[in-house]
Amino acid sequence: MAVTLEDVEHVAALARLSFTEEEKARLTGELNEILRYMEQLNNLDTSTVEPLSHVIELQNVFRADLQRPSTPREEILKNAPAHTEKFFKVPKVLGER
Repeated sequence: MAVTLEDVEHVAALARLSFTEEEKARLTGELNEILRYMEQLNNLDTSTVEPLSHVIELQNVFRADLQRPSTPREEILKNAPAHTEKFFKVPKVLGER
Protein backbone atom coordinates (compact mmCIF):
# COMPACT_ATOMS: atom_id res chain seq x y z
CA MET A 1 0.00 0.00 0.00
CA ALA A 2 1.56 3.27 -1.08
CA VAL A 3 0.83 6.70 0.34
CA THR A 4 -0.34 9.17 -2.29
CA LEU A 5 -0.22 12.95 -2.34
CA GLU A 6 -3.98 12.93 -1.76
CA ASP A 7 -3.48 10.83 1.39
CA VAL A 8 -1.00 13.35 2.75
CA GLU A 9 -3.36 16.23 1.95
CA HIS A 10 -6.26 14.41 3.61
CA VAL A 11 -4.31 13.70 6.82
CA ALA A 12 -2.98 17.27 6.86
CA ALA A 13 -6.54 18.60 6.56
CA LEU A 14 -7.71 16.35 9.42
CA ALA A 15 -4.82 17.59 11.57
CA ARG A 16 -5.45 21.17 10.44
CA LEU A 17 -1.91 21.45 9.10
CA SER A 18 -0.85 23.30 6.00
CA PHE A 19 2.13 22.32 3.87
CA THR A 20 3.69 23.68 0.72
CA GLU A 21 3.66 21.49 -2.38
CA GLU A 22 7.35 20.69 -1.79
CA GLU A 23 6.65 19.59 1.79
CA LYS A 24 3.73 17.43 0.67
CA ALA A 25 5.91 15.71 -1.92
CA ARG A 26 8.70 15.18 0.65
CA LEU A 27 6.24 13.79 3.23
CA THR A 28 4.74 11.43 0.64
CA GLY A 29 8.20 10.05 -0.10
CA GLU A 30 9.15 9.76 3.56
CA LEU A 31 5.93 7.94 4.46
CA ASN A 32 6.42 5.52 1.58
CA GLU A 33 10.00 4.85 2.76
CA ILE A 34 8.67 4.07 6.24
CA LEU A 35 6.10 1.66 4.81
CA ARG A 36 8.76 -0.06 2.68
CA TYR A 37 10.92 -0.49 5.76
CA MET A 38 8.00 -1.90 7.76
CA GLU A 39 7.24 -4.29 4.88
CA GLN A 40 10.45 -6.14 5.83
CA LEU A 41 8.63 -7.47 8.88
CA ASN A 42 6.51 -9.64 6.59
CA ASN A 43 9.68 -11.58 5.69
CA LEU A 44 10.39 -12.61 9.29
CA ASP A 45 9.58 -16.13 10.43
CA THR A 46 7.40 -15.68 13.52
CA SER A 47 5.99 -19.20 13.60
CA THR A 48 7.90 -20.06 16.80
CA VAL A 49 7.13 -16.79 18.58
CA GLU A 50 4.28 -16.89 21.06
CA PRO A 51 1.83 -13.98 20.75
CA LEU A 52 2.12 -11.34 23.46
CA SER A 53 -0.21 -8.71 24.78
CA HIS A 54 2.75 -6.65 26.03
CA VAL A 55 6.41 -6.62 25.09
CA ILE A 56 7.58 -6.69 28.69
CA GLU A 57 6.18 -8.65 31.61
CA LEU A 58 3.76 -6.56 33.65
CA GLN A 59 3.45 -6.54 37.40
CA ASN A 60 1.28 -4.65 39.83
CA VAL A 61 3.11 -1.66 41.30
CA PHE A 62 0.26 -0.29 43.40
CA ARG A 63 0.48 -0.02 47.16
CA ALA A 64 -1.74 -2.10 49.37
CA ASP A 65 -5.18 -0.59 49.87
CA LEU A 66 -5.23 -0.07 53.62
CA GLN A 67 -7.90 1.66 55.67
CA ARG A 68 -6.53 4.58 57.66
CA PRO A 69 -7.94 7.69 59.32
CA SER A 70 -8.78 10.71 57.19
CA THR A 71 -7.48 14.22 57.73
CA PRO A 72 -9.76 16.10 60.14
CA ARG A 73 -12.35 18.32 58.44
CA GLU A 74 -11.25 21.41 60.41
CA GLU A 75 -7.68 21.06 59.16
CA ILE A 76 -8.81 20.73 55.55
CA LEU A 77 -11.15 23.72 55.80
CA LYS A 78 -8.27 25.88 57.08
CA ASN A 79 -6.86 25.84 53.52
CA ALA A 80 -10.08 27.13 51.94
CA PRO A 81 -10.42 30.83 51.11
CA ALA A 82 -14.07 30.66 52.22
CA HIS A 83 -15.98 28.01 54.14
CA THR A 84 -18.86 27.35 56.50
CA GLU A 85 -18.68 25.07 59.51
CA LYS A 86 -18.70 21.93 57.35
CA PHE A 87 -18.33 22.89 53.67
CA PHE A 88 -16.22 24.84 51.18
CA LYS A 89 -17.88 27.99 49.86
CA VAL A 90 -17.54 28.38 46.11
CA PRO A 91 -18.98 30.85 43.59
CA LYS A 92 -22.20 29.88 41.88
CA VAL A 93 -21.42 28.20 38.56
CA LEU A 94 -24.90 27.62 37.21
CA GLY A 95 -26.69 30.67 35.93
CA GLU A 96 -29.73 31.68 33.98
CA ARG A 97 -29.68 31.20 30.24
